[in-house]
Amino acid sequence: MDIRQDIRNIAIIAHVDHGKTTLVDAMLRQSGIFRENEAVAERVMDSNDLEKERGITILAKNTAVNYNGIKINIVDTPGHADFGGEVERVLKMVDGVLLLVDAFEGSMPQTRFVLKKALSLNLKPIVVVNKIDRPEARPDEVVDEIIELFIELGADDDQLEFPVVFASSREGFAVCDLGGERIDLKPLFNMIIEKVPAPKGDLSGTLQLLVSNIDYDEYVGRIAIGRVERGSVKLGQQAIICKKEGHVINAKITKLYCYEGLKRIEANEAKVGDIVAVSGVGDVTIGDTICEVGMPDPLPFVAIDEPTLSMTFSVNNSPFAGREGTFVTSRHLRDRLFKELETNVSLRVEETETADAFNVSGRGELHLSILIETMRRQGYEFQVSKPQVIYKEADGVLLEPVEYLMIDVPEEYMGVVMEKLGTRKSEMVNMTSANQGYMRLEFKIPARGLIGYRSELLTDTKGNGIMNHVFHSYEPFKGDIATRQRGSLVAWEDGEAVTYGLYNAQERGTLFITPGTKVYQGMIVGENARYDDLVVNVCKKKHVTNMRASGSDEALRLTPPTNLSLEQAIEFIADDELVEMTPKNIRLRKKILNSEMRAKDRSKK
Repeated sequence: MDIRQDIRNIAIIAHVDHGKTTLVDAMLRQSGIFRENEAVAERVMDSNDLEKERGITILAKNTAVNYNGIKINIVDTPGHADFGGEVERVLKMVDGVLLLVDAFEGSMPQTRFVLKKALSLNLKPIVVVNKIDRPEARPDEVVDEIIELFIELGADDDQLEFPVVFASSREGFAVCDLGGERIDLKPLFNMIIEKVPAPKGDLSGTLQLLVSNIDYDEYVGRIAIGRVERGSVKLGQQAIICKKEGHVINAKITKLYCYEGLKRIEANEAKVGDIVAVSGVGDVTIGDTICEVGMPDPLPFVAIDEPTLSMTFSVNNSPFAGREGTFVTSRHLRDRLFKELETNVSLRVEETETADAFNVSGRGELHLSILIETMRRQGYEFQVSKPQVIYKEADGVLLEPVEYLMIDVPEEYMGVVMEKLGTRKSEMVNMTSANQGYMRLEFKIPARGLIGYRSELLTDTKGNGIMNHVFHSYEPFKGDIATRQRGSLVAWEDGEAVTYGLYNAQERGTLFITPGTKVYQGMIVGENARYDDLVVNVCKKKHVTNMRASGSDEALRLTPPTNLSLEQAIEFIADDELVEMTPKNIRLRKKILNSEMRAKDRSKK
């Protein structure tokens, strides 16, 4: 067994917003990757537009830094539970993890989730208590919380002896004890080299490369990213791909890259322990093993948690179909969804009885809404249904997905939060006092009970409530949950909304549109104040009479409409409604547009 002392492979794992990407930024800067005068964006690893806008990491990224002659391969992972599939598979590439924990927030649901995965793979953890420069930081208490979490997750004695580093990724310093001099990240680099095991493997053995990620390049096609587990890989080498399903296909390594900073550098050879990217392996998918010709020896791949939510994606068939999008047919939609499967391991796509609709299942609302938003920006036009949870059956018992929910809320709003969650079949697990007058409430709640709750929490707590949740387990069905309490305001005819029509409609509820908005019969233009749907004529103009005073139309005051975001729109719709997605607009509509046909359909039910 050979040991590569010149390499360390680590992943940075943490709850969302605890500073992973910012820490990678600081490590890259201090390792001299950038030129002195080079302009570098903040959170340079969050490279796609959605990541920059939302300030979250969606896709796991690879980078590498050199420190004292040792190459440190770093994988930056997402923090949201919905992208847990990204975290699970990249952990197969590394020997150790930096577990980042916020010095104020402490251990959160996703901290538990990612740590559990790392411990089950026997990875060596280094705990980094980050943001110790925050005025309300409580690093010592946080370390105690983490020890409790390790014990709770069944860590062995070796894992419990984890080293701790205190850091501020924004200020770019790390110290081994709180009284130490706060200069740079050298203590962290030294800790990584000292504590993370160097990669081991048989250098003289036959090639074994486990594919943990897929990238795509317009010039060279699919690129497989993974770690060389045994032997070496050479440029131009003939190889075979051992598929997860059991069969073998031939391939040729036409390009071989290693990582250096943010760039992929072409290489001629890579050995055990190297994290590489290879092209020329057209049919490869995540979880496959690339081996030498005539020597098939596939490696087991990490089991990815199953999806818990599904939605129907269908071709847009509204009266405005095809006006704003570039890709509008069922073939376009089908090709795009099946292409997404190549890189999005937690996603499932199934064809339905009709050629125009597909069932798409994912890990949560955020997971699916990111896919929807990405497709919308790429010029796709389609419709989606209300999210449905995925049930299972075991021994004749119906099981449903249950989430572990953590809410931080000011004390005065505790009552309303507990009352609302009670109606959603939640079960309270724990209540502790957080800092500065906040309480931390922990619940187990059916996944369907969370649909639509985030916006309700923000309203109930005047924007002060913070919620985080992570998949917990499948449990017996908890019974019916009362859904939306209010109906929709539905447009009566095709046309353009005018002030007079909207003024009359706003007395009945909350509007979603402004004067000048083009509408069609069956489009949802607002939320009714009562529980049933109401058809309104927002295109109705005022009759002209000779008594009319000039300027009387201007006197009609409209309340500013509620602009629904993509997530809010998906949460708002009922079972008989759809969200119409186009590159320019998000519209809500009834599945059956004609009001008489809707009435007939209701009476049948």
